[in-house]
Amino acid sequence: MARAERHVFACTQNWPPQHPRVACAGGKGSTALLKAFWADQQKRQAPDTVAITYSGCLGPCDQGATVLIYPDAVLHSGVTMADVEKNFTRQLEGGEPVQRLIVAETVW
Repeated sequence: MARAERHVFACTQNWPPQHPRVACAGGKGSTALLKAFWADQQKRQAPDTVAITYSGCLGPCDQGATVLIYPDAVLHSGVTMADVEKNFTRQLEGGEPVQRLIVAETVW
């Protein structure tokens, strides 16, 4: 298997109910989002160029589902199912991040 050109990490953290953070997975639907990235990866036949992995907490849970893309080191927040295809088309295939989803570097 070839080394992937891009690597997507999707937060699927679940915190206990008493935890002060809102979990991406439980409250923001990131588990379904991760599955959508995997499905789009298969649809585009991109398993050799794009790796997709679930992760623990990436930080800004309060801003919505969070996705980190390397080697660009761009953190996205508030990602929705509708954004999966945009991310594949613009950043994962074209190298251009979806600007409205980018988290300010001061946040992380």
